[in-house]
Amino acid sequence: MSWRDALPAVRGKLVRDEPLAPYTWFRVGGAADVLFIPADAEDLASFLRALDPVVPVTVLGVGSNVIVRDGGVEGVVIRLAGRLFAGITTEGDTITAGAGALDAMVAKASAKAGIAGLEFYAGIPGTIGGALTMNAGCYGSETKDVLVSARGVMRSGELREYSLENFGYSYRHNSYDEDILWTEATFRGTPDDPEAVAARIAEITARREQTQPIREKTGGSTFKNPRGHSSWKLVDEAGWRGRLHRVTGGGAKFSELHSNFMINPGEATAADIEGLGETVRADVLAKTGIQLDWEIKRLGRVG
Repeated sequence: MSWRDALPAVRGKLVRDEPLAPYTWFRVGGAADVLFIPADAEDLASFLRALDPVVPVTVLGVGSNVIVRDGGVEGVVIRLAGRLFAGITTEGDTITAGAGALDAMVAKASAKAGIAGLEFYAGIPGTIGGALTMNAGCYGSETKDVLVSARGVMRSGELREYSLENFGYSYRHNSYDEDILWTEATFRGTPDDPEAVAARIAEITARREQTQPIREKTGGSTFKNPRGHSSWKLVDEAGWRGRLHRVTGGGAKFSELHSNFMINPGEATAADIEGLGETVRADVLAKTGIQLDWEIKRLGRVG
């Protein structure tokens, strides 16, 4: 009997062989062996406690900074969705958000409450869970600048709380236990006039719309910025802005608007998108000696 025939009972939603392309911004990729959308944190914890420990577990947020490969994802893919995981509350100069809350909604909530310091989240196309994982940031601010603590569930099903110093944050990197699934985080800003905070958020939103291909099927910033360099400039100078690259499908390219953003023009496969990234990394290294490292996360089996 397969592990898929002996899944633990849940209050949430369990689906076998669920296509993941609709859950990602690139709209590519294969299916999850099993997709689990838990009802709440306790549902998630009890499921993980009962799940065979050899079964791989992968967390998928809103799929804004991820490539799901064409062969799909082995094991259980967990997606935190719904009111309980997307809730946002404020108290004084702190704001607490579920791991499934959109970063932009956290920024808006902070403006409404008159809390400054979280405006940068308006420029990040993802969820709080992803922001915790990669120390997400933009326009001079990062998650580490505002995070107080976070709560999550270990792969073993154990509930755990981390304070900021436990994360060991550096640029787009953490050093905590990788098998934790974040469920909630608390941030602290500084009191400010709500209209002033909202105005700064509007500036960030307008700047993003003017400089990034947010209406396209994209995945956000493709590569981290190497020390002393800008990834977009390296990609651009290597001649890859707007240049179509095909591997197995219709092809992918770096945006004409921002050359660190890959886009799916319509019929790309995950192999097209990842293949473009790897080809550009090799080309930039050969031409400049500079190594570009992925910022986009790549999941699953090669098709």
